[in-house]
Amino acid sequence: MPQLIEREGTTARAERERALKILAKSIFRELKTNGYEAREIVALSTELLNLLSIEMKSDSAK
Repeated sequence: MPQLIEREGTTARAERERALKILAKSIFRELKTNGYEAREIVALSTELLNLLSIEMKSDSAK
């Protein structure tokens, strides 16, 4: 039984990773379609990473 639970967890994780890749491609395509340039997409990505970093620091301080 533990192996089944482990496989289900691995499958769920793989599906989630696949969904994130699809989401990233969709967002990228949408931004390009709406005229955003590469540097603007990089700026958006940087801002997202900054927000994540702030959140992670906040979580580790608790």
